[in-house]
Amino acid sequence: MTYDVEEMLNTMTAELRKQLDARGAVDPLMIGIHSGGVWVAERLHQLLQLQGPLGKLDISFYRDDFTRIGLNPAVRPSHLPFTVDGRHIILVDDVLYTGRTIRAALNEIFDYGRPDSVILAVLVDRGGRELPIQADVAGASMSLSAHEQVKLSGPTPLALSVKQTP
Repeated sequence: MTYDVEEMLNTMTAELRKQLDARGAVDPLMIGIHSGGVWVAERLHQLLQLQGPLGKLDISFYRDDFTRIGLNPAVRPSHLPFTVDGRHIILVDDVLYTGRTIRAALNEIFDYGRPDSVILAVLVDRGGRELPIQADVAGASMSLSAHEQVKLSGPTPLALSVKQTP
């Protein structure tokens, strides 16, 4: 199956504008979660014509399974070149599945300060939540089995596929 990622991003952009307007969010900040979330955030940042810099999070040290699986060998430093206190944040990830990555990202963001609000935008909401976390904006919702995985390749061009896992 082919997915039109640009169409999904355009839909997300329109919905994000509505959400930001409803919150009275002036000059929001955007943060992408490494690595697919950063790729999606880069495009949304352009489409929304945001003025502030793009923040990037690597949540490796905030994962709740860190002690079980060890450290990811591709750990990157987080980069938030702004203060989050009192700001409206758009948190972006590629796929929302169990909710654990988002929980870790929120923990890290709150270590930097206390934002006024956080809007969660994901390219794909695939269901399967283990934590009570939901996207405010999603490019697509998919019902997938435990043996299917959403794969985002990029950063340019962004391409989305669903793969069978063993």
